[in-house]
Amino acid sequence: MRLLEAVLIVVNFGLFYWAVFANRKGGRGSFIPIGIAFGLVIVQVVAEGGRWEMIPAYLTPLLLAVYFFIGKRKEAGRRRVVVTVQAVLLTVYLAVSVAAPALFPVFSFAKPTGQYAVGTAVYHWVDEQRQEPYSDNPADRRELMAQIWYPAAEGGGEKRSPYLLNASKMTAAISSNMMDLPAFVLSHLGLVKTHSLLDAKLSDTESRYPVLIFSHGMLGYRDQNMFQMEELASHGYIVVGIDYAFEAAASVYPNGRVALSKISRTLTSNAQYAEHIPLWTADATFVLDQVEKLNRNDETGRFTGKIDLDRIGMLGHSFGGAVTLQMLKNDPRVKAALSMDGGIYGPPVSEKGLGKPFLMMFSDEIYSMVMTSYDDVAKKMGGVSREAFEAPRKEYKLKIRNALAGGGLSILIPGSKHASYSDLALFSPLLGLGGADPRRDHRIVNEFSVAFFDRYLKGKDNSALQDLAAKYPEVNFKVNN
Repeated sequence: MRLLEAVLIVVNFGLFYWAVFANRKGGRGSFIPIGIAFGLVIVQVVAEGGRWEMIPAYLTPLLLAVYFFIGKRKEAGRRRVVVTVQAVLLTVYLAVSVAAPALFPVFSFAKPTGQYAVGTAVYHWVDEQRQEPYSDNPADRRELMAQIWYPAAEGGGEKRSPYLLNASKMTAAISSNMMDLPAFVLSHLGLVKTHSLLDAKLSDTESRYPVLIFSHGMLGYRDQNMFQMEELASHGYIVVGIDYAFEAAASVYPNGRVALSKISRTLTSNAQYAEHIPLWTADATFVLDQVEKLNRNDETGRFTGKIDLDRIGMLGHSFGGAVTLQMLKNDPRVKAALSMDGGIYGPPVSEKGLGKPFLMMFSDEIYSMVMTSYDDVAKKMGGVSREAFEAPRKEYKLKIRNALAGGGLSILIPGSKHASYSDLALFSPLLGLGGADPRRDHRIVNEFSVAFFDRYLKGKDNSALQDLAAKYPEVNFKVNN
């Protein structure tokens, strides 16, 4: 709950309790508390922005006025039961007023721990060589939105970026496309701020910076891992997040057009997911090409000659993790990669491994499902044979073993869920997307992410990873042979 929201609730309900217990009715003195109550609502809405979760609290001035001026003042002989009933009803209303904004919080991101301030800029890229597969018009080209986070020079007076640009369109898409909720439910995300400075100047502390490409999950969006993008940028990385048009929750183009997801939320088989790998890897390849062009000549001048193309890494969540693995395997420009609870789809990996640095982060939720034995669930399966139950698990385990062979790294965060590796874990405790302590999960993800890329893109020694293994023994950091 934001500061002025808390002040509004405390003061306005304090006035209401005072009116009930002091038996205040009518009179000129009633205009002062009513004025205070209305004033606080106006100040909070103007200063912080109003939201639907606060509607019960916003109604308190009106209800207070009704209490003051409807009905007659009763003398001290009021029956105690009347006061008790009024107080109980008011307490129930207070609970409702507190619960809604608390359960759908306008959360804040942890301050990045690196030495750099963070800048962000948005780019619109059109691939003239590819037709848009989701369009019937053969003249339509594949269009992608990308957002870049980077080490920024401080003191420029730039404004902090909101979490979601084009917030109303994005929050509606995230609510409905990702979670099958009414479009307004997650509108509070439009009020979330970041630490990133819009269109800030690139820091000149280093002559060139390594670059990371980020892939969101199926039906995700480019800034779904803001907690991680800002952290990596603060440690000296240029991070490029991609919106995979028509398979992201939504992409909003500069002219206001919206490319909503056309993917069913019912994809279940490996074959169905594998069908989408070529489009995403082609998009990621195109984005890498654009990064090279930015380094040659960025129209803004921000990144020209500042990107170290010999130090390129990639990271992704869920289906984006599968894309990341394929890019590491097939594109020689990608030197190291991190998959966060990603599946393994597309062409198989050699049993000898990827031959490049690869870190796999597992969620407890998904790993436990894979490791569950048939005997543990046989009574609940209702006629599913052992073979049908175990076949996909054996396939997944083999794919993981191959991906990690030859020195691949892995961790598993106890208690984590699939969405623990994204911002979604912060949206609302009601959604049940995060583990018991989402911020601790994010901290672990960030520390291992920075240490991994520092080791394999910046050439630092292995001590940071070993220190983290000792700091968090519960994550079971492994080097796989």
